[in-house]
This record gives sequence, C-alpha cells and structure tokens, in this order.
Amino acid sequence: MYHSGLSESNSQSWLLISCCIFPHQAELQEVVGEGQAEDVATISSMSAAVKQEVEVSSAAPGTLQHTLEERVAMYKTALQNAKSTGETSKARRFDRGLKTLETMLAAVKKGRPVNEAEIPPPVATGTSASRPPVPATTPPPAIPEIVASVMSHEPTASETTKSMLLERQKEYKMAALRAKKQGDVEQAKLYFKTSKRFDAVIEALEKGQAVDLSGLPPSPEQGEESSPSAAPSVPAAPKDVLEALEQRRAKYVEASAQAKASGDDRKARMHDRIAKQYQSAIRAHKAGKAVDFDELPVPPGFPPIPGQKAAGAEQGFVAALEAANKLATADAEGPDEEEDEEKEDEVCSSVFLEPPAVQQLEFLEGRKKQYMKAALQAKQKNDMEQAKGFLRTAKGFDPMIEAARSGKSVDISTVPSPPGDEDDDFILVHHSDVQISEKAEQIYIQLAKILKEQYEKCMTHSKQFTHLGNVSETTKFEKMAESCKKSLEVLKLAQSRGLPPPKHHFEERSFHTVRIFPELSSTDMVVVIVKGMNLPPPSGIQPNDLDAYVKFDFPYPSNEQPQKHKTAVIKNTNSPEYNQSFTLAINRNHRGFRRVVTSKGLKLELLHKGGFLRSDKPIGTAHVKLDKLESQSEIREIVEVMDGRKHTGGRVEVKVRLREPLSGQDTQTSSERWLVIDSSQVPPLMFL
Repeated sequence: MYHSGLSESNSQSWLLISCCIFPHQAELQEVVGEGQAEDVATISSMSAAVKQEVEVSSAAPGTLQHTLEERVAMYKTALQNAKSTGETSKARRFDRGLKTLETMLAAVKKGRPVNEAEIPPPVATGTSASRPPVPATTPPPAIPEIVASVMSHEPTASETTKSMLLERQKEYKMAALRAKKQGDVEQAKLYFKTSKRFDAVIEALEKGQAVDLSGLPPSPEQGEESSPSAAPSVPAAPKDVLEALEQRRAKYVEASAQAKASGDDRKARMHDRIAKQYQSAIRAHKAGKAVDFDELPVPPGFPPIPGQKAAGAEQGFVAALEAANKLATADAEGPDEEEDEEKEDEVCSSVFLEPPAVQQLEFLEGRKKQYMKAALQAKQKNDMEQAKGFLRTAKGFDPMIEAARSGKSVDISTVPSPPGDEDDDFILVHHSDVQISEKAEQIYIQLAKILKEQYEKCMTHSKQFTHLGNVSETTKFEKMAESCKKSLEVLKLAQSRGLPPPKHHFEERSFHTVRIFPELSSTDMVVVIVKGMNLPPPSGIQPNDLDAYVKFDFPYPSNEQPQKHKTAVIKNTNSPEYNQSFTLAINRNHRGFRRVVTSKGLKLELLHKGGFLRSDKPIGTAHVKLDKLESQSEIREIVEVMDGRKHTGGRVEVKVRLREPLSGQDTQTSSERWLVIDSSQVPPLMFL
C-alpha cells in the first residue's frame, strides 16, 4: 500500500519536495520548469479551493478518488464553520488537513499513488454560526447534518474497521510516549508492543481477508493526552447537563494542576485548554445557547451527559475520530503546533531506541536539514541546478531516517558529507572606501588563515569519524567547524566596516582522533614510492648519470601469482623523487595476506635503466616491514638499500596505507593551540 516517493521520477520528487520549500507559484515554476506547469497550477490553487462551493463527486462510489472528494468537502465545511465561530485552533487544523487531502486528490487524478494510511480522518464539521440554535436536550442526528449533505454513501464496514484500528493503534503509541516521559519505561514498552500487534491485522484487512476483532485490545487506561492520566475518580451520575459539564471541567482543572506539579507544562496547557472549552460550554448552556457536546473530550469512565446518549455508530465513530485528531494536535497554540505534532510522531517511533540509535536518528535528521537549508540558499541565489541537487540529496535521507526510527542500524559511512559552501575559500574583502591600518590588515589575514586551517581540520576529522560510524564524534567536529565558520563571518563583517580586529585568544585543546583514509576501500592497499636518497650507482656509472627506477612483486594472492609494479625511470640523479602510488588488491581477513603482513613484508628492487642493447643493472634491494599495519592505517619507512648483506649508504622512502588498521583503530591524541574569537566584543550591528 505504501508507495515511496523515491520510486518516482526525479522531476516528481523535485516537485513534491519543492511544495514545502517554495510556496509561491512563481518561485516554484522557476525551479520545476515549464514542463510541469500543470502541477504548479494544481498546488498553487489549493488555498483558493477552500472558498469554492462543495462539488459533487464525479468518481464511482467506493473508489479512492470518491473518498478523497467526500473528505475534502467535509473538511471545507468544518473549516468554514470553525472560522465563523471564531475557533482559530480548529480552523488551522482543518486547513492543514484540507491541504493534505487536496494534494492527495490531485495526485490520484493524475494517476499517481498515495498512501491511504495518511489520509486525514473524518471530522465533526461543527455548527455554523448562521444555523439556528439547537436545544441542549435535543439528541444530535445519527450523522451530522452538514456531513450528510456532502456524503453520497456511508463508509464501508472495512473502511470503518480500518480507521478504528489505525486510531486504536495510535492511542497505544501515544500512551507509550506518555509513559516514557513519565519514566515508566516498562509500561511504555508494553504499550508499544501492543501497538505493533495492530500491523498484521490492518494488513490482513487491506488484503480483503476476514479478521476477528474479539481479541482487540481496549483503549489504554492511561497516558492518553486528551484525558487526565491519573487513575480516574468517577463522580456520581449528574442530575442535569449543567452538573455534568461542571464535573468534567473540574476533572480537567485537577488534571492540569497535577501536570504542573509534576513539571509537565505541555500536558498542563492541554488540560487547561480543555477546561476552558468546558467553561465556554457552561456559559453557553446557562445563556440558553446551543452546545456542541461532540466537540468536548470525555474524561475516562465519566457517564454520558443527560440527554446526550450515542445516537448511532456513525456519530460515535466521527466523534471518536475528532477526539483522536485533537489528541494529536492539542499542543501549544500558534505556530509551534505543527512542529510539536511532528515531534510527537518522531518520539513515539523512537521510544525504545537504544542511545546509539537515537544518536543516529538525530544525526540523520540534522544532516537532512543542512541540505534543505542549502537548497533554500541556492534557490535564493538563483542557482536552480544546485538547489535541485541539494533537494535530491535531502530526499535520499528519508529511507535512512525511517530505518533509524524503526530501530534498525544505519551505515553512517554512506551518509553524504555536509553540503559545500561557496565561501569555503573564506576570502576577506572590504569596501574600497574603508580605511584600515596595514597592521590590522595583517592581523585579519593571519586570523582568517588560522580559522580556515581549523575549519578544514575539523571537517577532515568529521569525515573520518563518519566513515567509522561514530555519530557523536562526527557531530562534535562538525559543530567545531561551524564555530570556526561563524568566526570567519565575524572577521569579514568587522573588516568590511573598518573596525579593529575583534578580540581573540588561544586555548589549549586536546583531541582524540582516528586516522583513516576514507577514499580507500577495505580491499585496497596503497604503496607509495616517495623517493630515493644517495643511491649507489652500479660500477661504471657516475652518480649524475644514474637512471634509477624501483620495482616490486607483492606475493599475494600467492608467490606464484604476485602483483607486480614498477615506477617510472628518473634520469640523471642518484636522489630521484618518484611520488608514485600503486593500489594493490587485498583481502584483509585472508590468512595468506595476514602472513605476508606479519612475516614477509614488501621487498623492493632498485635498478639502473640500461641503454640501447644494454641490460638493466641492479642498484640494491630494500625491505619494508608491514607488521605495523595491524594497529596503524599508514606506515612511513625510510629503509636502507642493501647489496646482499652489505649497507650501501643509500636509502628509499616508502609509505603504505590501508583504509583503517587491520585490528582496532588508529587512535591518536594531540594537543593544539585553538584560536577563539570573542564574539561578545563585536558590536550588535554586525549581526544584522
């Protein structure tokens, strides 16, 4: 049922993700091009569609398009009624749901797949301010009047069952989240395991198989955000509507006070809002005005309001979904509401992740945000191709993030490095009319040079730890690199304004680093022949006439099948510089390779290139031990050139590298003087 966005074309992925970052049609059309103008028009017309009349569905009943069209009509009505009654929080929620539905509907009409599990649920449409008041004692109809006017058929039994199962599953996830926040990890695990049991039942239902709901777990008794979490103390049956409303208000006031006492401010605000809802309902009831009781959450175990018993399964279903919708969105009012909803879903899915998995998740989400930000910056600079590239990379993080949320291990070594910065050269510039002393100019140049070196060092270490899968160290060095970057910005701004260099100081910092060569694969071993020094010429050859080269046979995979290499010939010198690299194929765990490393090493032959009809003459041999590769990723040796057992006085420099040591890690500890810019001394104007 779930269709990943990664399976679509690049243009579709670009269009979908652009909707979030470039909300204006003109800007979006610049990016996607004329070929997708139809998609742009569909997206940009969503907000205007809210004001249109409810359209009659043209799709066949029971189809996905028909369901979406009905749901769109429902949300439009609910949005209009919420606006007319001044319920801004509901209006924002309905507006978000409406936009989601319209996006899905547009996709379905174009033949694109959508995830049905993400379709916003049915909602109670509320009461329009222009409708005549309904007496409080009159039971509401089985299906709300407004809903009935836009529905051409009732949900099928399977659709209703599926929605109920999804909602019950969400209740258990929310309960797990609440228990985790309250420190009851065991209870949280129990709730979460129960929520996972719903997956198999929902999958069977989607395949058209019969399901037995006799063993369906009941709603969790605590942890639901729309209800007081303490064990409910159920009051006596109320005598009338007013007493019922006052009992429920008192319960939520009590729950708010308990949440404040336990330090859960978010939960306290939520219960306080519900208490205010009841206060408004009490005032309306006393004034003889209509009260929409379906909009009021019910504390667990409380008896029904007199005269307001359930009037049919459909009404109860709609009311339950509305309450569940409130549960997911009832957080701080204002712009933070959407962010908190997303955080709840993320935290719910990672309740039981081990600390390393949580670190991975945070790292992946942070890296994705870096690419999203880079895409926006590239777009603002009209570099559309780069913006597209950054967005595609950001989209590529989604499957890794999803895997991390599911508790699966993610190979951090495959994660792209942070997006590049066009200011990586960190050139300091200032206006020509700004006068600055020559001494200050030199200080600026020196500070910028040190900061740039520190930045590059941090990024190098960050990449190395990324390839090792060490999230905490990767993040630490990335933050240090970002700090260096900000300090460089401070320098540029101060210099451009002709200000004296900002105050700075040096700190002694110790770093634990791991040397690794991430550009190499685990099956590579690189041999670098650096240079020869004072090589002994063969008999009859003058030192300045020596034409020397180096060759070697690496006895792996076997002595009979060695890997053979040789350098170029460097003429007319007995101190030739080669700086040539040779990549050998290895198997780190193969017994034969380990034997070569521990006992045989690498034997070099140095020769003088003969002329026409003259054979090459030997200069000597050199032996490089490789046993240090067990604990080091690179060894550098300057070895003697021998003539049999005789020292010749000549030497040769060789480096051998692996991606990482054969055993363990090549850890190093260094202490450095670290430049720190005192940003507190910079005038506030510099940050405008």
